[in-house]
Amino acid sequence: MAQQVQYSGTGRRKDSSARVRLVPGSGKITVNGRAIEDYIPFANLRAIVNQPFAATKTEGQYDVLVNVRGGGFSGQAGATRHGIARALLAVDPDFRDVLKKAGLLTRDPRMKERRKPGLKKARKAAQFSKR
Repeated sequence: MAQQVQYSGTGRRKDSSARVRLVPGSGKITVNGRAIEDYIPFANLRAIVNQPFAATKTEGQYDVLVNVRGGGFSGQAGATRHGIARALLAVDPDFRDVLKKAGLLTRDPRMKERRKPGLKKARKAAQFSKR
């Protein structure tokens, strides 16, 4: 029996980390064992996940298996996009220029700011009371 080819990549954004595997197939995306439509309820975030395929013109050529943890919907969608872009590099190194130009290989460095002592959140202070 022939070994099925699969390509993998790791993506991160905010507090999310996604392990992505690409398998030649019909374009079905599975996130944590569920269809992407069931897992991510927002169409704009599902579009973000598909950006690497649109940039490389490989829509519908690979099934995507994703294990993602941490963060919320937005961070998980961004981490999945980053992982797919990295996995596509394993498919064909010539995709690097296209993906780089679209900004899909860059890890988004923005993180939640830490909470400071004496404040309610990172910058939010308690309400001032004159008396």
